[in-house]
Amino acid sequence: MDIETFNCDLLEFLAASPTPFHAVQQMEIRLSQAGFVVLREADDWTLHAGGRYCVIRNSSSIVAFTLGEKSILDQGLRMVGAHTDSPCLKVKPQPELFKKGYFQLGVEVYGGALLNPWFDRDLSLAGRVSFRDTSGNIGSVLIDFKRAIATIPSLAIHLDREANSARSINAQTDIPPVVMQTNDKQTSFRELLLAQIRQEHPSCEACKVLDYELSFYDAQPAAIIGLHNEFIASARLDNLLSCYIGLQAILADSTEYRVLVCNDHEEIGSQSAAGAQGPMLRSVISRLLANEKEFTRTIDRSMMISVDNAHGVHPNFSDRHDANHGPLLNGGPVIKINANQRYATNSETSSLFRHWCESADEPVQAFVVRTDMGCGSTIGPITASEIGVQTLDIGVPTFAMHSIRELAGSSDAYSLYKVLEMFYRTEDVAVDRH
Repeated sequence: MDIETFNCDLLEFLAASPTPFHAVQQMEIRLSQAGFVVLREADDWTLHAGGRYCVIRNSSSIVAFTLGEKSILDQGLRMVGAHTDSPCLKVKPQPELFKKGYFQLGVEVYGGALLNPWFDRDLSLAGRVSFRDTSGNIGSVLIDFKRAIATIPSLAIHLDREANSARSINAQTDIPPVVMQTNDKQTSFRELLLAQIRQEHPSCEACKVLDYELSFYDAQPAAIIGLHNEFIASARLDNLLSCYIGLQAILADSTEYRVLVCNDHEEIGSQSAAGAQGPMLRSVISRLLANEKEFTRTIDRSMMISVDNAHGVHPNFSDRHDANHGPLLNGGPVIKINANQRYATNSETSSLFRHWCESADEPVQAFVVRTDMGCGSTIGPITASEIGVQTLDIGVPTFAMHSIRELAGSSDAYSLYKVLEMFYRTEDVAVDRH
């Protein structure tokens, strides 16, 4: 796959993945087309050497894996991890707000969202809806309005002269999106959702919406921008960009034992049944092995690469970076390091990655947060502590992380894809200790 094809398909993936549910659905489609068999956790599994499989939990987390021809105890697992969720605005259970003839929806802020950029955007709505059908059965479907149906208008500067110097945002009162004008205060959001289900899924015969998990998202599609097409601009680059890179890497042919895990709920701490701090990955790996002793032996020969976006040095705010560790967009993948293990990288895992980058003729950078600033974290330390696997934290450098529209270099994702493809083919991830 060349870089143009890679980036074109990436834009399509981002457009089709407004929520974690849709992202996992897109990954399942691509995996199935490549011969991966979808397994149910409730079933007994019959697995074969050379087989390709995937497991989905909560429709928002996925583990894909391939089985090698040799013994898993000798080869171990090559694992890549990412997360499917992004900061956003989620609709409340009883969201209807009627003010001055406008119909608005109450929202909760999911994760550490940068709120200012949400104003004056064309917003659409997508997610999962549960319903009862005409036969009394309970079902759920994914919906996506796919067009701009709402906005959060800014207050004019004439009415807030301090807007450019002192405005703060009250998440309860300032950000409910405006959906339409109506004088009918009996308007029910669930009735509007029922009409959308019937439009998107007429065969469901839904008669009542019971509940939902819905998120607003920016209706502006992802794009390649810059005078020389240097950048990718999109919502949810953190961290669907990593999901897509890992997906393309595991789709490549290989005879190794490979795993791709994309968890939900990273932005809110990963502590859920579908999150990295939950049992999903350990459960899947355990089913490939006979007992706990084999699990320990396999993990000792394995490695996890946690892929989550890194902070590129911003030209307007370069003082927010350590002067020696300012990753540049289009400067290659970034090794993320933190002495307090907010990232799980150690000197051996970073050395291995540097070696693979050199072997693939790809550049590599490093990120360390300023010593006087706090450091974010990833699924890397969580996965390392949950299953005991040696782990490396890396990512593609980006601007505006957690904004409604983020920016990455147009060559970095493809560069990292080539390195991860090499990692997946690596027979040995051990460092000789003398």
